[in-house]
Amino acid sequence: MDLVEVLPNRLHMLRFPVGQAYLWQDGEALTLVDAGSAESAAEIEGAIRSLGLPPERLERIVLTHCHRDHVGAAGELAARWGAAVLAHRLDAPVVRGERPVPEPALLDWELPLYAHGLTVPEAPPTRVDRELADGDALGFGDGAYVVHAPGHTDGSIAVHLPQHGVLFTGDCVAAVGPLMLGVFNVDRGRAVESMRRLAGLAPSLACFGHGDPLTVDTAPALAKAAAETPA
Repeated sequence: MDLVEVLPNRLHMLRFPVGQAYLWQDGEALTLVDAGSAESAAEIEGAIRSLGLPPERLERIVLTHCHRDHVGAAGELAARWGAAVLAHRLDAPVVRGERPVPEPALLDWELPLYAHGLTVPEAPPTRVDRELADGDALGFGDGAYVVHAPGHTDGSIAVHLPQHGVLFTGDCVAAVGPLMLGVFNVDRGRAVESMRRLAGLAPSLACFGHGDPLTVDTAPALAKAAAETPA
């Protein structure tokens, strides 16, 4: 795992072999956006300690959606340090193991990528302490709130921090190569609508589930990519 500073004393990216998570700091109060795979808990804890921060300050883990590379370590971290786990109400039953992970409608070129993604260990059933809906306040980042962004999964969300110009897109948008719609969507049409909604927020910093954060000309790049993506 690589630990990458995105905003000094505020935001770090935790990059795993597949996907990534983000650690946000409000002083010593910590929020994790996504949680890597089921094997990532020790690495995440080590990353927090390496920043001189106590892991017991982890207050919440916000899951952008129910896939294994985003949920995996959430339950173990929450059990160790008392953090609350938050997920959209439509994905929460999947996170808890009450419903199966929804099958995506794969395009032909996505098939080998999807097979590679399945090499990530399955996420164990994980408790959800708070079920989220569009517009819900999240209690960190000077006003972070939920943006429902369905399409990748029914309960996919983005997290917007307007006071900081930061947007966590989850897997609605990806930056692996050119900026693009995320892959493995259950409903491509809705995913494109969500991408366009996120672009309309005009962030100055966009953090993706896959690919490096976009820090320069972010709003026009998102708008262009959204406009050029067919439903």
